[in-house]
This record gives sequence, C-alpha cells and structure tokens, in this order.
Amino acid sequence: MADYISAMPIQPPAIARVVVNLSLDREFDYRIPERLRGQVHAGTRVVVPFGHSERVAYVVGLAADSTVHGLKEILRLENEKERIPEKLITLAQWMADYYCCPRELAVRAMLPAVVRKGTMKAKQQTQVVLKPEQHLGEVVPALEKKAKKQAAVVHALVRLGGRCELRRLLREADAAEAAVDALVEKGIALLEREDVDRDPFAADTVLPSSALELTPEQKAALESVTAAMQAREPKTFLLHGVTGSGKTEVYLQAIDHGLKAGLDAIVLVPEIALTPQTTERFRSRFGETVSVLHSGLSDGERFDEWRRINEGRSRVVVGARSALFAPVRRLGLIIVDEEHETTYKQDEAPRYNARDVAVVRAQMEKAVVILGTATPSLESAHNCKVGKYVLLTLPKRVDNQVMPVMQVVDMRQEAMERGQPQIFSRTLELLIRERLERGEQVIIFLNRRGYASQMLCTKCGYVAKCPDCDTAYTYHKQAAQLVCHLCGRVLPAPAACPACQDPKIRYAGLGTEKVEAVCRKLFPRAAVARMDSDTMTTRDCYRKALNEFRAGRTNILIGTQMIAKGLHFPNVTLVGVIYADSSLHLPDFRAGERTFQLLVQVAGRAGRGDVPGHVVVQTYTPFHPVLQHALLQEYAPFMEEELETRRALSFPPSTHMVLLLFRGPKDDALYAAAKEFAEKVRPLLGPETFMVEPGPAPIPKARGLYRYQISMRGGNIVKLTRLLRPLVGNANAALRPKEMEVTVDVDPYSLM
Repeated sequence: MADYISAMPIQPPAIARVVVNLSLDREFDYRIPERLRGQVHAGTRVVVPFGHSERVAYVVGLAADSTVHGLKEILRLENEKERIPEKLITLAQWMADYYCCPRELAVRAMLPAVVRKGTMKAKQQTQVVLKPEQHLGEVVPALEKKAKKQAAVVHALVRLGGRCELRRLLREADAAEAAVDALVEKGIALLEREDVDRDPFAADTVLPSSALELTPEQKAALESVTAAMQAREPKTFLLHGVTGSGKTEVYLQAIDHGLKAGLDAIVLVPEIALTPQTTERFRSRFGETVSVLHSGLSDGERFDEWRRINEGRSRVVVGARSALFAPVRRLGLIIVDEEHETTYKQDEAPRYNARDVAVVRAQMEKAVVILGTATPSLESAHNCKVGKYVLLTLPKRVDNQVMPVMQVVDMRQEAMERGQPQIFSRTLELLIRERLERGEQVIIFLNRRGYASQMLCTKCGYVAKCPDCDTAYTYHKQAAQLVCHLCGRVLPAPAACPACQDPKIRYAGLGTEKVEAVCRKLFPRAAVARMDSDTMTTRDCYRKALNEFRAGRTNILIGTQMIAKGLHFPNVTLVGVIYADSSLHLPDFRAGERTFQLLVQVAGRAGRGDVPGHVVVQTYTPFHPVLQHALLQEYAPFMEEELETRRALSFPPSTHMVLLLFRGPKDDALYAAAKEFAEKVRPLLGPETFMVEPGPAPIPKARGLYRYQISMRGGNIVKLTRLLRPLVGNANAALRPKEMEVTVDVDPYSLM
C-alpha cells in the first residue's frame, strides 16, 4: 500500500493566492482551472475576474484548498515568460512586512514598469538567408547576365556568411529591396523575422581591459570575499577604502571569480550619473554579459535589458536602486557601491533602502554582499562593530598616490577683508589660475542649484514664496524664472517687486548657476561646464559632459553632489568646495554625517593621477567638529563621536526609527487627525518605544498640503511595524474622504 501511495502522481496545487493591482494589502484565493494546472507558480502573472471587471494579478502562493467558498477561476496567464522569480516574491513579502506597505506595491516593485504594463514587444528585424542547397556556381553566372543587382545581393550574402539583416544587406550590395524580393520569389533566398535587442550601448566604443595587479590589502579583501562565495556563505562585507584605493578592481575580480563558478552578479550605483562610467569599466572587462537597468533608458531598452537578464543572456547587472530586483538566475554577489548614499532609499511606497534589502536578498539566495565606500554609513559601521558585517579596509591609494592636501578658508575673514561676502576666496581663485596655467583640471562643488536661493525686496521686505510650499522660490537667471524645487512650480522672474513695485529687487544666496557665471568672468579663457539637474536633462547629457571632461576639453567642472562621488579623472588636481556649511545646520539628526561624507567624497576627486591633489574648503564655521574631522580625513574619530551622540539621544543606528507623515489641505483638521492617531497608538506601545507627539514637519507645507509628523524610536522594529500596519490602513480608509493621508517610513533617511 505504501509503495502504491508513493507511486501516485503528485497533484498540482488547485488554489492560487494572488494580489491585484490595487492597494488593498490583501491576498485573494482563485481556483486554478484544469487547463492551467502545473503552469501557475509563485510569481506568475494571471488575469482574474475582480468585481465587474478583469484585473492583472500576481500569484504569491499556492495551496491545495481554501477556506473561502464559491471561488472564481483564473481566466488566463499573462505573459508567462515575464514572470517574477519565486525568490523575489519571497523578498517582496518581506519588504511589505518590514517597510509597512501594501503587498501589491512590494510585488510590483519586482518588475520594471515597462514589463508590468505588458504592452512592450520585442523589436524585430528581417533577416535575409541564402538557402544552403543552392548551387551558386550555376545561379550566379545566370544572374550576372540578366539581373546584376540580384547577383550583387547574392555576392554580399556569401561574403556575410549567408545571413544578413535586410537593411545592411541592401547597403552592402547597393541594391533595392526589389532585388531581394526577386531572389525570394526564385527560391534562392528566404526572409526570416527575428527578435533583436535595442542596444543602450550602441554609441559606445569600449576597449577590453584585463585584471590589474592587486595591492596586499586588495588581495586580502578579495580572498575573504571569494572564500565566502565559494562556500556559498551569505556574508556581508563592508569594504572601507579611501578614495582611489582600488575598490572597483576588487569588485571586478570578485565578479570574475563568480562568473567562472557559474554565479551571477548585481552592481548597484547610487544614481544614473555614475552609470555610464561604471558600466564602461564593467563592459571593458566582461563584454556582452553586462546589462544595465536604470531610469535613463528608453522603455524599449529597459524591456530588452530585463529580458536578456531573465533569459540568462546577461550575467552582470549594473544599475541604480531598482536593479537590485533583476531576475538573475544564480545570484552569487551583490555590490553596493557608495553604500552610504541616501539615493538608495526610495521616497515613495515601498520606502525600502536598497542597501539593506540587498543584504536580505543575499541571505535568501546564499549570496555575498560587498558594501563599498570611503565614508561608511553609521548603520554599516555599527553593524561591523556588533559582528553582523565583516570589515575589510583599503587604507592607501593605489600606485602610491598620496591623499590630497585639504585646506580650510574662513569666509568670515574673507568677507571682513573684502567688504562683502565672496563666492571665490582669494586662495581658491589663485589656485585655480595656477592649475589652468599648468593644463590641469578643476572641480568646483556646491550642493545647491539655481542662481540665487531667494528673491527679496530691500524696500518692503517681500520674499517670493511658493504658495503651495513653505519655501522661497529659487531664481534661475538663464531661464529668467522663479522655480520651487519642491513642487516644480515655475513663474517668470518679475522686473519689479510684486508687492510695492520697487524695481530694486535683489536676488540673495547662491547656486551652481551663479558660481558658473562668476567663474566665466574670473577665468574667461577657461572652458567651463556645469553638471546639475538643470543641465543634465537628457540621458546622453551625463555621458557627453563626462566625456568632454575626460578628454580635457573642459577645464573647470562645476556641479552638485552628482560630481562628488565615484568619478575618476586623473587630471583633476584641485577641488574647491564653495559653501561647506550648506548641509551642516539642517534640522536633521543625519546632517553632520551627510556633510562629513560629502566633503570627503568630493575631496577624493582630486589627485587621482600623477600630480598630488589640493582641496580648498570654504566655510563660515571653520572650527565645527564635523568639518575638522573631514579636513583631517578622520573617519574613525568622527564615527565614534557621532555614534556616542546617537546612542545618548536614542537615534539610529543605536535603535530603529519609524516616521509617520500626515498630509492634508487643512491645517487644523490634519493636526487633529494626527493627534487622534497618536492617542490610539500610545497605549499599544511597549515601554521600550519612545513616541514623539505630533508636530509640524521641518517643511510644514509642500505641494499644497500641510504636513505633520509622529516619530517612534526603540523596541523591536518588526513588532512595531506589525502593530502599525493595520492602524495605518484603517486610518487612511477613514482619512481619504477628507483628502488626508498618512504614510509610514521605516528607517527614514531624512526628517525633512
């Protein structure tokens, strides 16, 4: 009897649990019809009847039976080839629980929007194929006598291996399409349609590269990583290397080790500005096995790149945050470059941090994670101290390059001596002139775009403010516009004060556009370029600007934080930081950490070639501890002081934090709703969780909506999110008729 039972075929599950494309945070059971049994898996996209309509749904689980009676059937499969791998469904479930978001949103994040929509198709092209059974010795002479163009097409086909894309063939043969049609009609050739990839690298020329000899520190780091990969041990390594220490070469050789062992890799970069240079390095080493995924691609390119990965034709994926969810076949390594960057944190649901989710995905798939940076986040440093991560260090630059000299300039003294505040100190101006005379390049950094930070009237005191946000307009001189950098509202810049009509309106503060204008006046013979979100408006702008700078056709590059990290230009010998204090005094507990990281990173762009680098830091608070640590490149003392402060105040990483944001059009009603929510939550919290009473957000109004916050710190984060999830769902259900909403941000990276 036992043998009979074991020999019985296992019946495929009859019930599919799905989530639909609605933010309901619920799973629904559907019967799998007999014709689809064995074809429906976790991750399969299906079409189901839902209410009075049909909906695309994602299967998140299978079951033998259901407690629900009268189940409806799945109608059909939706693009079976574009299913979500089962391991990513498990990851999505974890994200929904941890980040307190609807399951549907977490599952949807696993697929690029262009794949989810299901409207994009593979690009096809026509191939002309020479029939192999043709006796060309008989066919060609006859064609040369009566149809020379057809003969030219045959000759071109033979030269090209008997198969060629139609348009190319016509160019090679200098013939019209009618000649090909005639050959097809005579049975000499045939036409075939085949899928082709849209190539985001079509305009690039990449020269192959080979592995470099490693320093002893690089070798030790690589051996630790490869040993864990070989053992399929899901370890996380923090690779703390000074700028220019060769972290990328460690990445490349670790990936090469994995590829030879049959393991795939994902490489995350913090923003698409870094992607062209990073992708070039990886393609030069691994060629066609590299795919790229980021928002700068066209829909067709993104669709084809995802398809190449899903079919196993690409084994190394490079991209921004969402590339973490690439459907690689056998994941062996995830690299998170510049792991400290805030851009790894998603600012809308699901509000995940790609760095942290990378560690979770690696645990699930027995992969290794490398978190690389010159300025580790305090979270990663803390995890090394408590033994969760393994610390690997690269304390020296490669090729015996020295770290740049850092010099601070007190702009208070500069203003006193010259009678008014200055953009360029005399020290920085003199050093720029010296570098230009020697044919070297300069980077000027200011993390604020636009020309001036506000427009004000000195007569009546009027300040131009966005009516939808509690912020002043930024003046953009080149476009003659006032722009709100929060909501995007744009107005023509007025010629006179809108309040008193005085023509002597003044534009105060500064941004990269103003720095560029002053720079052009001071150094008229220099080629100056600016990189910020105002100038980098198309996907080719980054590549073009960086190529011009690399080729030496740009002498001075001015920019925001997109030029502060990850870029390697050996001829840059001077970096000037215009206003080092700009992010230091924000009402955010991470302000000091961000300022330290930004200064060290931008300083690291200097002196990466044969000539030593020099960094000038202009500041109004030269003795601030954060600036002093950054100037001395003292990461360990800075980290210890900052961790101690965070511990004393119960801020991350000593504890977890959850931030609830209430938004609505009516100030009083919104505050009352936040207050009511806090009163409901308070009795449910344990004594280990500290809750801050509702109060206005640092930016009290944005995009026409008032904003209030409740923050919670301490206790078990999973218990806290499980407690909050239904309460937030119920609160939103009650608030929606009043045009209010509450959102949850677990492990927030900003309080703004």
